[in-house]
Amino acid sequence: MTSPGPEQNGLRLSPFRGVRYVAERVRSLAAVTSPPYDVVVRPDGLLHLENADPHNIVRLILPQGESPAVRDERAARTLRAWLADGILAVDERPALYVYEQRGDGILQRGVIGALRLSEPSEGVVLPHEDVIPEVVAERADLLRATAANLEPLLLTYQGPQEEGPGTARVVEKTVRTAPLLATTTEDGFAHRLWAVTDPAEIAEVRADLTERQALIADGHHRWATYLRLKGQHPSPGPWDEGLVLLVDTARFPLRVRAIHRLLPALPLKRALAAMDGAFRVHAVDGPLPHARQALADAAEDGNAFLLTDGTAFHLADRPDPALLARTVPAGPPPAWRSLDATVLHTTLLDHLWHVPDAPGSISYLHDAAAVAEQAARTGGTAVLLHPVTESVVRELAGQGVRMPRKSTSFGPKPATGLVLRDLTV
Repeated sequence: MTSPGPEQNGLRLSPFRGVRYVAERVRSLAAVTSPPYDVVVRPDGLLHLENADPHNIVRLILPQGESPAVRDERAARTLRAWLADGILAVDERPALYVYEQRGDGILQRGVIGALRLSEPSEGVVLPHEDVIPEVVAERADLLRATAANLEPLLLTYQGPQEEGPGTARVVEKTVRTAPLLATTTEDGFAHRLWAVTDPAEIAEVRADLTERQALIADGHHRWATYLRLKGQHPSPGPWDEGLVLLVDTARFPLRVRAIHRLLPALPLKRALAAMDGAFRVHAVDGPLPHARQALADAAEDGNAFLLTDGTAFHLADRPDPALLARTVPAGPPPAWRSLDATVLHTTLLDHLWHVPDAPGSISYLHDAAAVAEQAARTGGTAVLLHPVTESVVRELAGQGVRMPRKSTSFGPKPATGLVLRDLTV
């Protein structure tokens, strides 16, 4: 990816007065955090989080109610009540926040701040996936009602290799001091957060980041929501910026995983029948980890998918080249045309299965076990994918090419609930 030109000013990150839980007012910090809203498995995961603590952040990011308007208004009332009651408090001084995650063999550190919003054409923040307009509209209504950025999205950038002043120096200096908070969530990840309030250190980070270009790793819908709200509100103003976590993947590489599909109205038997002659399809033995290894092995030679109803597993690979030539658009570059997500959406969903990519017809789940369970519960079909590499993602993003929506899952993702941005302060 090319660096932004001088007229684009690169990444412009600003400090803000973070909103954080008052530890003494909740059962534990771990009990009030949540995965990002689109990773929470509903309904079971949602209920589990709601029951973990009456003040769990899920009541703000996924409020419940009989209509969208009721849900949004409930989240807004809840946020203001928690602030008034001292459950949440606003930090006294504006800060950039250094955030660390450690677990499962991963160490990740980055900086949380309010980032100036930019359109993809500016070449500063590059998306790599399409978004679902209905989801963007839904999230925009929620953020407008609460007047807050409730969770940071995850952006990656490539920092310099050489040592010297900059974001990396400030981050490493900061993590040698006592953190604002430390907690371990039930997934085993340890989280620590520090506030950087020294004007010189903030200026050092900001100067470094103006030379950088970022890739949206996780949070395309949130970024599109930010841009939508920016266009609907006067500028300059608080909607000109959005809450992000910036991670230098030259120092802290992320993992890239697949996002799986649930087709609740498509029984597995019908899905397999429609693929007859179009793919090589054969049964593979379970349990799920064994079947996923078969998928990984097949993916080394081309497009491959694992289909299950929660009990039986079938591997579909070696698609008919003539079928791909007819169904996959010829205009995009070869790297896009050969993506599993591209073949899934153009050849399988559109051409063979006739499943619209719309809420109710298809759901996106990050967890393989969860999507298999949902398939068993609904009588539908789960389609499991193999992850694409980060190098392919960056190659396509640098060309301005969008992958099909929900093609990748970068991680680890920041825990929601450690720091919020209130646009009214």
